[in-house]
Amino acid sequence: MAIQISDIDPVAVSVVMVSYHTGPVLAQAIDAVLAQGPMVELCLVDNGNPTEVVEALIARAKTDPRLRLVTGYGNIGFSRACNTGARVAKGENLLFLNPDSVLSAGAVDRLLQYQARLPDHSMIGARLLDEAGRDQRGCRRALLTPATAFIEALRLGWLFPKQRLNFNHEPVPTEIAPIPAISGAFMFLRRGDFWQIGGFDEGYFLHVEDLDLCLQFTRAGGTIYFAPDITVMHVGGTSKAPSSFIEKHKTRGFLRYFHKNFAEQYPLLFLWLLDVAILLRAGVKVAIGRLSRRER
Repeated sequence: MAIQISDIDPVAVSVVMVSYHTGPVLAQAIDAVLAQGPMVELCLVDNGNPTEVVEALIARAKTDPRLRLVTGYGNIGFSRACNTGARVAKGENLLFLNPDSVLSAGAVDRLLQYQARLPDHSMIGARLLDEAGRDQRGCRRALLTPATAFIEALRLGWLFPKQRLNFNHEPVPTEIAPIPAISGAFMFLRRGDFWQIGGFDEGYFLHVEDLDLCLQFTRAGGTIYFAPDITVMHVGGTSKAPSSFIEKHKTRGFLRYFHKNFAEQYPLLFLWLLDVAILLRAGVKVAIGRLSRRER
């Protein structure tokens, strides 16, 4: 294990980024973070990149004390890696940012301006755009419940518009507004608030941990906001992880989420039926993926 630690003071915002075989966009994402200003540091957790990438990151960290590299653990999972990055962070505020997400100029300054006028215990999400400038799913969404999960899985949003999970097809708000849940690709909150709810649940290896954090934050009395004027180019899909690996951990995440958070509100039989639906969905997706690979 090697941790590059600098003596930066003061640090207003610590950006926590977890990288696993991210690809060329990683350099662009790092540049955009460090361009935010001298009071921003980047805590980059190497979750198992190729040797040449790690060596390049170590070399860069030596030339810029605001880049703090945590490496040597291997792939410890997204939640645990985020918590690891947050533990070495020096800033009073944390911004969890995906390694394939490129911040717009002045994004951190805008976050701090919003924070100064919002109530205590606030979390802020940004507008995530793909490379074509289209809004991505996840940056505006409802809290995930067994009911919204069924509606989303069965594509019944047109019947139950108020129970839709994702809001990306709705008009973008003209100003910052409360929102039930945001994406883990961009989450800004005070460090104290993050640890008050225990950080990310490390029982999630990959996927669903952001929805769980939003739920715990809300249940603890916090308020989540969506800032439409803070934009992030989110490339997405850059990791080389096999689709079956991703689907396995996504499935485990959903099963954990519903039983952890809704066992007292929903009958056990209903949750078991939901488990079956989740497992069937995963099986179908894996099977389709294998068929597609064979046809190539």
